[in-house]
Amino acid sequence: MNTPLFQPLTLGNITLPNRIVMPPLTRARAAQPGNVPTAMNAAYYAERASAGLIIAEATDISAAAKGYSLTPGIHTAEQIAGWRQVTDAVHAAGGHIFLQIWHCGRMSHPDLHGGARTVGPSEVAFPGQIWLAGPDGKGGMVDCPVPRALDIREIPPIVADFRQAALNAIEAGFDGVEIHAANSYLIDQFLRTTSNLRDDAYGGSREKRLRFLFEVVDAVAGAIGAARTGVRLSPRNRARGMDCPDSLPTALEAAARLHQRGVAYLHFNEPEENPPSAEAGAFHRDLRAAFPGPVIVAGGYTAARGAAVIDQGHADLVAFGRPFIANPDLPARLAHGWPLNPPEPATFFGGNAAGYTTYPAYAGTAEEAPA
Repeated sequence: MNTPLFQPLTLGNITLPNRIVMPPLTRARAAQPGNVPTAMNAAYYAERASAGLIIAEATDISAAAKGYSLTPGIHTAEQIAGWRQVTDAVHAAGGHIFLQIWHCGRMSHPDLHGGARTVGPSEVAFPGQIWLAGPDGKGGMVDCPVPRALDIREIPPIVADFRQAALNAIEAGFDGVEIHAANSYLIDQFLRTTSNLRDDAYGGSREKRLRFLFEVVDAVAGAIGAARTGVRLSPRNRARGMDCPDSLPTALEAAARLHQRGVAYLHFNEPEENPPSAEAGAFHRDLRAAFPGPVIVAGGYTAARGAAVIDQGHADLVAFGRPFIANPDLPARLAHGWPLNPPEPATFFGGNAAGYTTYPAYAGTAEEAPA
């Protein structure tokens, strides 16, 4: 295992045994009614506890934050108790786990909000789709309608919801939280000139577009500590109406200021590039100059490319998404070069244990078993 992927790393208040991260993966299997995590979710995460760090799936900070059917929440007592099953199981298996918290903003549908319009920074439709299920739990992708622009008086309560969600996550036993400011969701919508057309204190200049992000980060870090607060960004992802010409400079300014705040890590979701593009290398170098702290990268990485990006000093940890869905023992497989189970896309969203807790660990010989 002579690879940097298997070197330990201190992250905030915890020491990770390796640099392999299970990123947040929406699986849409929360129990209904109530969007409550269950024993099945606990089994799923515990199976993957050999990751250096698990970042649990994006979780609603409030009922109003929901953007997909069957995603879990962290805003009721039942949800907190459900997540406690998960964290207890992961910790019992020797793992570490953060919770990603989100508000989906315009990436949502009125059917999830009793017919009420969705919200965003501005009345600009999301040119994409979200997953919506019917009463039978079966669903598909549907278009997102034009949102209404948030009134400036509605923004502080959303910041307060992020803060309370973080406190609830710590009560549920998580080691920390990751603020979802990526992938076209509400915070990212405020960061981009393509989705944020506001002319008040939250729009226009880069400083004003960053304001919502920093209000959320300061509220969360103030509640649970910066060492337990991570942030995810995706400035190089420009699809789905997010092709903002200022996205990279905005992210680098955010990174520098987040480093000043002492956050536990930055997590970057990137385009899938194997081999990496010239833009990727340049951005990684600029990012390291702005943010010397721990950086996680995600985006179709292979084990070899992940080891290389750590060796180059451009990142500290590497997240593997679809491989972790299909391979609960992914670190051992990467360490030994064992073959990977292929994922089953038809079971990614919704359903039962099939395609969730039914992927087998590698059935090698005793001589092949990891030490």
